[in-house]
Amino acid sequence: MRTSKWAIAFYSLIVLIGLIIALPNFFTQQQLDAMPSWFPKRQVTLGLDLRGGSYLVLEVDAAGLKKDRLRSMLDDARSKLRSERIQPQSIRIAGDSVVVVIPDADTRQKADTALRTLITQVNSNSFGAAINDIEVVQSDNQIRLNMTEAGFQYRLDAALQQSLEIIRQRVDQVGVAEPSIQRVGADRIVVQLPGLQDPAHLRQLLGSTAKMTFHMVADAPVNDTPPPGVSILPDAKDGMQYPIEDQVALSGERLTDARAGFDQRTNEPIVSFRFDSLGARQFAEITTKNVNRPFAIVLDGKVLSAPVIREPITGGSGQISGNFTVEESVVLSALLRAGALPAPLTVIEERTVGPDLGGDAIKMGLYTGIAGFLLVAVLIIALYGVWGLIANVALILHTILTLSALSLLGATLTLPGIAGIILGIGIAVDANILINERIREETRKGMGAMAALDKGFKIAYSTIVDANVTTLIATILLFMFGTGPVRGFAVTMMLGIAISMFTAITIVRVIMEWVVRRRKIKVLNIQPVITFVPENTNFKFMKARFFGIGVSIVLSLTSIGLFIAPGLNYGIDFKGGIQAEIITSQPADLAQLRSTLTDLKLGEVALQTAGSPNNVLIRLQRQDGGEEAQSVAVAKMREAVQTLYPDVKIERTEVVGPKVSGELARSGIIAVVLAAIAMLFYIWWRFEWYFAVGAITTLVLDTTKLVGFFALMQLDFNLTAIAALLTSIGYSVNDKVVVYDRMRENMRLYKSKPLREIIDMSINQVLVRCVYTSMTTFLAMAPMAIWGGSAVENFALPMLFGIFIATSSSIFIAAPILLFLGDWSIKRQKKAEQDQAAIAS
Repeated sequence: MRTSKWAIAFYSLIVLIGLIIALPNFFTQQQLDAMPSWFPKRQVTLGLDLRGGSYLVLEVDAAGLKKDRLRSMLDDARSKLRSERIQPQSIRIAGDSVVVVIPDADTRQKADTALRTLITQVNSNSFGAAINDIEVVQSDNQIRLNMTEAGFQYRLDAALQQSLEIIRQRVDQVGVAEPSIQRVGADRIVVQLPGLQDPAHLRQLLGSTAKMTFHMVADAPVNDTPPPGVSILPDAKDGMQYPIEDQVALSGERLTDARAGFDQRTNEPIVSFRFDSLGARQFAEITTKNVNRPFAIVLDGKVLSAPVIREPITGGSGQISGNFTVEESVVLSALLRAGALPAPLTVIEERTVGPDLGGDAIKMGLYTGIAGFLLVAVLIIALYGVWGLIANVALILHTILTLSALSLLGATLTLPGIAGIILGIGIAVDANILINERIREETRKGMGAMAALDKGFKIAYSTIVDANVTTLIATILLFMFGTGPVRGFAVTMMLGIAISMFTAITIVRVIMEWVVRRRKIKVLNIQPVITFVPENTNFKFMKARFFGIGVSIVLSLTSIGLFIAPGLNYGIDFKGGIQAEIITSQPADLAQLRSTLTDLKLGEVALQTAGSPNNVLIRLQRQDGGEEAQSVAVAKMREAVQTLYPDVKIERTEVVGPKVSGELARSGIIAVVLAAIAMLFYIWWRFEWYFAVGAITTLVLDTTKLVGFFALMQLDFNLTAIAALLTSIGYSVNDKVVVYDRMRENMRLYKSKPLREIIDMSINQVLVRCVYTSMTTFLAMAPMAIWGGSAVENFALPMLFGIFIATSSSIFIAAPILLFLGDWSIKRQKKAEQDQAAIAS
């Protein structure tokens, strides 16, 4: 039990470094700026839900990229055949191929050779090997040019990388502070912009390909079917139709600069532009040849303006006017300066939080966190007196080291992340309760202080590891399959579990050793100030096993019924759609607001007050027409609300497209199923098969009750709800592992005792621990459930219910199932032994 001075010095160094790293989080930015240069200044990064801002997920239009590539292949093939003076019977795009029809065999062979020169090699992901991007195949009288999968993936990857840089340039042009722009997966980009409340212009800035081209206006009627080589394009402002020649007269790639300004004659906002030397020559040639003809400036398939060329323009510059607002001219010039995106980007998810709501969330998180901590600290002192103070010191260190780890890793702290820290405090106490209860047991057996301390820590250690691993499994899966703030919750939980192993076991052990030696304590009496649960109980729990299982089955069947009707109140994470929270200066007239929004013809509108008559939650159904229709609906909804209430504050908006909602629902289900399977195998590996089956059966019953609770309370079933579900699963298994661990220990000690007596004895021995751990976790989460508000109630309320269900099911359901399976297994084993003995005789 003697800890070396080197070990103590190492532990002290870890704690000291942790305190120094966490220190900047207790100062404001202005105070940190005034500190000396050597003072650490890195703070925990706050998520957008805490500081306000916009979060957008953009997806590269792979289909559009493929279409552009096929057109490029078609143009290249035509040019190559023309240069070789080969006249094909036809050349066209068919599916994902360019098909060249040449009946003559010799000419076809010559064309095949010429077209193969179009093949370029791209690097595949496998060891940098080069792969052809086009496959040329000859069959019958055709030559087919097919895009290879590797070639297309290479172009998609290149397009995403290029888009990433262009988006960064565009955001910088607008001047948003501290943007976070990251690639996610094969075809997505996440953009986080702190402080931005209305992302409408940003959405336009990021979603627009900014592909500017200059075309001649054709002399063709608009109403009739256009002749070949002519397309009818709308005006960007009023929808007026123009017959535009498909052939690009001058590409926007020749632009070297674009600036917003004002026309000196009319004082209207304009965008002036300048070409490079080659572009200037081409522009001069076009304007010289086409005097008195309209010349269209086209951006992303819409005509910005179509001025008539009055005279040749040889200076290499020009201007675009089109009844722009000042803001629109600034955005357009930024788009043109940053360059064109290689492929269209679609906003598939958008979440916006106002800074006021973020500030309120920080205050709420701080107040509920302090309240939860104080409740837990008071309970620990009530349970273990002076020794509870040591556990509280460990809890304070646990919280500070969690903050320092978040700072060191550069992790983002979100509102669910704060919930994770608070829940981590409750779970961290579990280790201290296990250790103290074990020490009390060993003391009752007559052991001295140091011996009881040593054995208490040793025996509790394996139980703590098993319990924490099961919770960690659920948390890791939540991190893998979650997104945004939910991943923030998973990060804080994982850090909390890892750090609790250090603070609850190592630090507490060193302090308790020091106190025992310093005070020369012979017998370690850890006495409670208040006794909540009587010690040395001898309840016959297995007598009520049929009643317990019966009640559980009835509740689970009722929960399944509630799941069917009224069913879960699926949030927009899973249904897709639009959700906004608004605050009005006077109590909102819901009937008038509903009528105004219904007139927009955006489908089903749901309104509910959120805490006060001035605070209203608006929900609009998922819009037909994909993600672009969703964005249009958001703009309409904002405009209608601001017209009705000019001084309204739109605190937050969330827009989730159908693709994202489907993925989130699928990921949530996969995470829950995988968590159950992973825990099954872990318990099977650490215990016996019937322990694992008992735990998972109980877990299924617990989960159905929790789902029933969501249906009964009509809480939003969204990603935060999945986080609550997975955390409850982890907590439930954690609780069962502690009970099972004691049963396994007693089965080894009392081999001749009936299993029923062993189970009853084991539950009585861990009853105090189960109740006390549940009380601490419940108290840690209770303030957040009461005062946390709508943002976290989907997590906190189900967690309180889950804690109660997990504790009761460990005693009244998991244990009886283990008794049935254990008795069956023992009887089967005895029968097998008898059969072998009979064969041997």
